[in-house]
Amino acid sequence: MIRLLKKKKLLWIVFALQACSLIPKPPVAERHDKIFVMFGDTRIDPYYWLHYRDSQKVIDHILAENAYTYAQMEPTLTLQERLINEMRSRKRGDDVTVPVFMNGYYYYSRYEEGKEYPINCRRKGSMKAPEEIILDENEVAAGHRYCQVASIDISPDNHIMAYGVDTLGQRIFTIFFKNLESGRILEHKIDNTTGEVAWTNDSRYVFYSYKDNTLRPSAIYRHDILQPYDDELIFEEKDNSYRVHAFTTKSHEYVIISTSNGIATECWYLDANRPRDRLRLIASRKQNIEYSVDHSGDYFYIMTNYRAQNFRVLRAPVSSPSIENWVEIIPSDPAALILTMEAFRDYLVVTERRDALLKVRVVNLKNMEHHFIDFGEEVYTALPSVNPEFNTNLFTYYYTSLTTPGSTCEYNMANRKKRLLKQNEVLGGYDPAKYESKRIWAKAPDGVLIPISMVYRKDISFGSNTPLLLYGYGAYGYSINPTFEPNLISLLDRGVVYAIAHVRGGQEMGRHWYDTGRLLNKKNTFTDFIACAEKLIADGYTSPDKLIAHGSSAGGLLVGAVANLRPNLFKALVAEVPFVDVLTSMLDSTQSLTTVEYNEWGNPNDSAYYFYIKSYAPYEQVKPQPYPNMLITGGLNDTQVQYHEPVKWAAKLRANNTGNSKILLWIEMGLGHKGSSGRYQQLKDVAFIYAYMLNQWGIMD
Repeated sequence: MIRLLKKKKLLWIVFALQACSLIPKPPVAERHDKIFVMFGDTRIDPYYWLHYRDSQKVIDHILAENAYTYAQMEPTLTLQERLINEMRSRKRGDDVTVPVFMNGYYYYSRYEEGKEYPINCRRKGSMKAPEEIILDENEVAAGHRYCQVASIDISPDNHIMAYGVDTLGQRIFTIFFKNLESGRILEHKIDNTTGEVAWTNDSRYVFYSYKDNTLRPSAIYRHDILQPYDDELIFEEKDNSYRVHAFTTKSHEYVIISTSNGIATECWYLDANRPRDRLRLIASRKQNIEYSVDHSGDYFYIMTNYRAQNFRVLRAPVSSPSIENWVEIIPSDPAALILTMEAFRDYLVVTERRDALLKVRVVNLKNMEHHFIDFGEEVYTALPSVNPEFNTNLFTYYYTSLTTPGSTCEYNMANRKKRLLKQNEVLGGYDPAKYESKRIWAKAPDGVLIPISMVYRKDISFGSNTPLLLYGYGAYGYSINPTFEPNLISLLDRGVVYAIAHVRGGQEMGRHWYDTGRLLNKKNTFTDFIACAEKLIADGYTSPDKLIAHGSSAGGLLVGAVANLRPNLFKALVAEVPFVDVLTSMLDSTQSLTTVEYNEWGNPNDSAYYFYIKSYAPYEQVKPQPYPNMLITGGLNDTQVQYHEPVKWAAKLRANNTGNSKILLWIEMGLGHKGSSGRYQQLKDVAFIYAYMLNQWGIMD
């Protein structure tokens, strides 16, 4: 985001400062009407020319937008600096993760004071053994504005490390190999991948997913460490709505190839001790039947929605795993959605969601008895942590709530005892007793009750002057879990109430919660969010003049749709990397993610989906009316939501806004969908957003 004024200013900040005096008013994008005709419907896109990123005219327009936003945000620079210092002061500069035991070594990551990225280490046999640095991500990131290491995968003989790196923010990873004995990076590398590999037990072969020109993981290749320049295609997914990936089971006995389009799955398996054998099918793909596979002993364990909307767990003999041999061990429950499944030698751990809360079930595979782990809080999140060891009774999980800092805990599945391994330290005297979290419910127009999670300081007074931030997402079945966010303290301590609207499109209340918030039911996501805002106002927590809505990516689509439907309900809206030009993007099959998301939004080449998407797409539905103040962000390198979506949307909003509000747009010129990657650089991004919100609420201290 905006970089604060310092002695060594970035060149583009200098340009922004110079440009501010030249652009006292927001930039006005030229109109060049482009006409599209489909199903007899004429669409006119006046800003389609902004798609052409190689045009200097487009770049100049984006730079002018950034200069205008910088000028508008300049009064908040001191506040941004204060927020950064606050958030940084809560972080340990020399933090260390909980060691994870795997194949004879303890693995952990540590940070050094002032450094942006982790240093990945291991110790052989004991934490008292000498430390071995296997990958210093600060060295990998040197010279790059962005750096993400996708995965670190160690060979079974502990000698070779594979890791994926993206330095552009485009989610295209190059896999590198490092000899951990010599410390030498091997000469061969693999481009255009997801960044992850599945090792075979001889430590000679890896399987990896290749990304095609639309960034779809479309094929699995076998790579030979000893003959590295002749990779062999072993699986190709020709249906462009499917994505394929490979992984090794925790038992290390099988490599699983899984291909899915979001509503249908097909899995193949290979003996990890026989890497050149042919793949064998578990169950062929059938529309609307999803399944995932894990392994223990003589059985594959299968989590599936086959004849079970909320999923169930079955098992089948490895010797004959086809669907007719599946035997149920955990039945489907209409009140509980099964989310994850993890197999150990003697236990199966299953994560479920009941009434928007997570439950963890432990199944004894010897006698099939089961029990749930007791967590004892009203609003919390509990999810499996890293559990690479197969032959163990210990299960590690991550526990947090809106007021409880993240905690890594160990649970003995045999004697049912819990042990806290580490609670994330919040420096500066954070006292959870000063804060309160709760759950309330809003009624949607169709009568469905929508959960809202809230957190605030106990000493605040609710009323029309109370600032409230309402966050929402509602897509892909992704649920927004109530988790502790230390940066949020900077808002809570200034009297802000934070609320999460668990709208349909996620899976907080079961699989039906997702199904009734996608495709031809997508509008429920938007009306749910509006109902949550109205509930918070009606119950006296806030007022429209103090209510800000915030969403990112598909959550930005949500915010954009709500802006068109009920612009008078909010003081301001913040839309980060918003997926707002849904119709145009979903009609472009050459664009990243389009074909693999037909089952989320619908294929607009079908007239029913075309007209439905058009009826809610934020860009399509912009019309002359007074809009609230808005901050819109994007990234020039973003391959998930192309930069032109927020740029076009801002231009169209500004041209149609009949009120006095301000539409601000900020495009990061060298970053992608996730923004900054360094842990301190990320604080600048957060401070920018928070400063905008606080300024809207009139809180500048």
